[in-house]
Amino acid sequence: MIPRYSLPEMAALFTDQARLGRWLEVEVLAVEGWARIGVVPGADAAEVRRAAPKVDADLVEAVAQREAVTNHDVAAFVDVVQAAIGPPAGGWVHYGLTSSDVVDTALCATLADAADLLFGAASALVGALKRRARELAEVAMAGRTHGMHAEPTTFGSKLALWCLQADRDRARLRAARQAVAVGKLSGAVGTYAEVDPAVESYVCSALGLRPVPASQVVARDRHAEYLWACASAGATVETLATEVRHLQRTEVAEVEEPFGSGAKGSSAMPHKRNPVLSERLCGLARLLRGYLSAGLEDVALWHERDISHSSVERVVLPDASLVTYYLLRKATDLVEGLVVHPDRMLANLEASRGLVFSQPVLLALVGAGLPRDSAYRIVQRDARRAWEEKRPLRAVLEEDREVVLPEGALEEAFSLERALRHAHLAVDALDQIAEEE
Repeated sequence: MIPRYSLPEMAALFTDQARLGRWLEVEVLAVEGWARIGVVPGADAAEVRRAAPKVDADLVEAVAQREAVTNHDVAAFVDVVQAAIGPPAGGWVHYGLTSSDVVDTALCATLADAADLLFGAASALVGALKRRARELAEVAMAGRTHGMHAEPTTFGSKLALWCLQADRDRARLRAARQAVAVGKLSGAVGTYAEVDPAVESYVCSALGLRPVPASQVVARDRHAEYLWACASAGATVETLATEVRHLQRTEVAEVEEPFGSGAKGSSAMPHKRNPVLSERLCGLARLLRGYLSAGLEDVALWHERDISHSSVERVVLPDASLVTYYLLRKATDLVEGLVVHPDRMLANLEASRGLVFSQPVLLALVGAGLPRDSAYRIVQRDARRAWEEKRPLRAVLEEDREVVLPEGALEEAFSLERALRHAHLAVDALDQIAEEE
């Protein structure tokens, strides 16, 4: 991922040094696991731990140079590590293992750490949405369907629904972490022919992973589940960012992205304050869906393994982790800094001259004894007349001799307070959400 969208704490998990460091830890732990069951002399295991090379830029370069000869990254790594430790202890490195034992177990440990960062970022977004939802719980606005005024709602309800969705993303991230926090050191086709299961148990325990049955590789549906959780979180961010983009339009002007001192919205037009952050978040969410598609393609491998997934994962797993983390962090900034204009929301709600109350009028007419279709046609006709004549719907209805209702029924139908009397339920549902876990 390009630096523009790479936040340091997540990026640090996917550097070459971090990757080789994980590999080294798996190799050293495996030697110690062999020593625990009496296969490797204890002194040799201790020497492997003591003499293991520092994983720095020089080691990364040494492995790269060796890979130019071996055309195999893990074999090159093992050669460099064994040479650094020296005989006889170095000869135990990679004993009984196949490359995927090291690579898959190390990768899963990295993804578990990445999932922890993502969960924390998702929790921050949930917390921000919860706070703003409660703050804006009573702010009335026009609810829109198909982009058109429908019925009144509150901005707090809108935020609350996003919060509930973001909390479901947290649940998906939690499940995805459990799915990928696994390891395998079971040999070339997963039968433990040349490696004792006790070694696998020891290594996985030390890394905080669960040993699982596997072929030569850990099943890739686990990685696809991780990518699904990332893509789902991105879709949630895209949902709220799309709404901000619509509500910030000049004609609507109900919300604004935070706009810092010294910022410029356009290189040419000084007046512009564009929803550039929301647009960026929508674009990055598209990337995540592409990564998920690639991850699903990786599930079906030939027989006990092939490496058609390897090149894909070297790109999509780090990039998906980085993009998702960036999205969640920036979405939190967006929500926390969002400028809301309640007066504009109310003005827009009133701009349709009461059309948003057509359904309660319809129901009042039905309650007064009219057939539903007849009542519908009356309200539909009067609503169109009100719009074309630029008059309040209530005034048109009051003139209509076919509209016969009990005293006070029209006033009740056009009551904003009545329309929003249950809108608090979405915000109330947030009481069941923990901000941090």
